[in-house]
Amino acid sequence: MSHAQQRSCAHAVAAPDEVTAGRPPELLRLSGGVSLLRRRTSHTVALNKAVRANLDHLRPWLEWAAEAPSRARTAELTRAGAAAWEAGTDFMYLVVPDAEPGRVIGAFGLHGRIGPGALEIGYWVGARHVGRGIATTAAGALTRAALALPGIVRVEIRCDQANGASAAVPRKLGYRLDRIARAAVRAPAETGRQQVWVKERPSPDQQPDPDQ
Repeated sequence: MSHAQQRSCAHAVAAPDEVTAGRPPELLRLSGGVSLLRRRTSHTVALNKAVRANLDHLRPWLEWAAEAPSRARTAELTRAGAAAWEAGTDFMYLVVPDAEPGRVIGAFGLHGRIGPGALEIGYWVGARHVGRGIATTAAGALTRAALALPGIVRVEIRCDQANGASAAVPRKLGYRLDRIARAAVRAPAETGRQQVWVKERPSPDQQPDPDQ
């Protein structure tokens, strides 16, 4: 669960300015029988149920997991996320089993709050589904989707230094640890030292030569 998740995949508020003129795919099929779907209002009940079922799992790292959200609150945040998608500032996804598309087992997002030319990935996966590589696979798919968008040259994943499970995701995906920054402690297990992992779009001279 990344630090971004504290303000994102369950709590989405549109930024004032467009981050990219493009839009990522609304469906990203992953290995292991799961997919990332664009989050819509029709997912409200399933998402609210998933969040409530995972509060104990999420609470150590995520500020918003301190209290169970009402269904109305989940619906409100989902509508805000839909508006942010249309505005080109945030792109909210849910992880669903291909065999049960009405069930939610995690949430991911691309968030344009870290400055021009960049998106931040936030995520969580339900307790019963950790250890299956879902977070790494989904974050990898979103990394590629983000770097394919016009104007986006950098993707970041941020997590508390003590959150080893979250840090393993960018490490496995070849992100570099750019820095460790001070951050406000907002959840019980946080230390206030935030790892900032970065992956950048290769420059033209780093692209593989198709004739070689």
